[in-house]
Amino acid sequence: MKSLVPLLFALLIVPQTLLAAADKPNVIVIYTDDQGFGDASCLNPEAKFQTPNLDRLAAEGIAFTNGHSSDSVCTPSRYGLLTGRYSWRTKMKKNVMGAEGKCLIDDSRMTLASLLRDNGYHTAMVGKWHLGMDFPGSSYRDRDWTKPVKDMPLDKGFDYFYGVPASLNYGVLAWFEGRYAKVPPTMFTAKKPNDRHVDYRIMPPYQDSPEETAKVVGTRGMEVAPDFIDNQCLTRFTDKAIQWMEGKTSDAKSGKPFFVYLPYTSPHYPVCPLPEFHGQGNAGGYGEFVIETDYHVGRILKFLEQSGLDQNTMIVYSSDNGPEKSWKQRIEKFDHDSSSIYRGGKRDIYEGGHRVPCFVRWPNGIAQPGRRCDALVGQLDVLATLADILDVELPEDAGEDSQSFASVLVDPDAKHERLPLINHSVAGRFSVTEGTWKLVLPHAKAKYELYDLAKDPAEASNVISLHPEIADSLQKKLTDIVLNGRTTPGEAQSNDTGYWSDLTWIEESEYAARQ
Repeated sequence: MKSLVPLLFALLIVPQTLLAAADKPNVIVIYTDDQGFGDASCLNPEAKFQTPNLDRLAAEGIAFTNGHSSDSVCTPSRYGLLTGRYSWRTKMKKNVMGAEGKCLIDDSRMTLASLLRDNGYHTAMVGKWHLGMDFPGSSYRDRDWTKPVKDMPLDKGFDYFYGVPASLNYGVLAWFEGRYAKVPPTMFTAKKPNDRHVDYRIMPPYQDSPEETAKVVGTRGMEVAPDFIDNQCLTRFTDKAIQWMEGKTSDAKSGKPFFVYLPYTSPHYPVCPLPEFHGQGNAGGYGEFVIETDYHVGRILKFLEQSGLDQNTMIVYSSDNGPEKSWKQRIEKFDHDSSSIYRGGKRDIYEGGHRVPCFVRWPNGIAQPGRRCDALVGQLDVLATLADILDVELPEDAGEDSQSFASVLVDPDAKHERLPLINHSVAGRFSVTEGTWKLVLPHAKAKYELYDLAKDPAEASNVISLHPEIADSLQKKLTDIVLNGRTTPGEAQSNDTGYWSDLTWIEESEYAARQ
């Protein structure tokens, strides 16, 4: 298998102790929400708070300093991480989903969970889903919460699910376990003032109808369970993840490993750190919330040590996109830049929208931990990387945009050169990066932009007039990636829809001819 050649070569030249990496590692993917590159103290010397457990992941693993989410907003990035395929190939061309709707991941599509499940893993998801669920009833008026939720994580490769359907501002808020809400969301609420941040809270008191909520808060209510409180998410998710892993520890030690996907709701709005974190750091409530998130990462690390699973557990840590727009206010008030040196934040096509913290820690498998890798990688690549480690060949219709970086883990001298990486804004604008060059495609009234990220990581100088040949080359490569239905070599695949207007540089006839 061609993709395994670099990995197999690397295994021949690293110390023999690393050959234990051929044993299936436990895998934990921790995914934060709206955390910028500058919100990890090991990446940002100017950070106004410390993240010792994230710093530990980097010190005992690898910090990928050029790691990217596939989009600059939530739903599409989650799709890309779990499937190794760009979400703009689906019906979702821009924006995000709500809590309710047909799941963006088809039942037949391979996910991280189904790949690992089919190769002998226990699989669990604990946290925020935000890829669509089919709830019983069409609205709050005809819900029957004794009936199961369908088209959700348990249908996408996960054996166990505990969590919330989407971001907390979308409603249907309850602690779901399996296909059922432990306490049904039969009450109503809306956003309430937040005394620690500029955003909002989701907390009692709740009302018995959306109309009553409108009278109290001024906005029609969304569905919520009477026992739901926003600031309990991180504690509950970490507790449940550890509890589930405890039940799989014996199996993990005897040859049946586990996979946990742990997508936290922080530091996305509502920024609601628990009282014990108030006053920590020097970046207000947001800093406190990131500190609390870091604390829960430390709880996971402590569990792994105490259970004897630490050495052969791979932790992949990243964020779904860059920081929410309040990052600008933090610069003014606290001199803390959540995007660090990069331009923009959440929703943007620029680096601050999708260059995010990215750490991989795996004591048994990573040679020379503590390294930084500035090679281009995407969250899309986790699928192919795990397939490489497990010596599994991906079928033609899976992980079409996923390229393994496994060789980087086992070989400090590996030269990882990624195929062109596509990024995508909330409005549907495209960019393509290869090496240090990034081309931003025209969209609406915005024109072409070209940046040399090696010289200009802040994307301050558009140099397209100086290098038209580079822009032309990148555009051609992007066109092929779109029209071939894949980034990686292999049989061409179809996108899920016909032509759409965001493909401003491609003629509709050219698109139709290649699909």
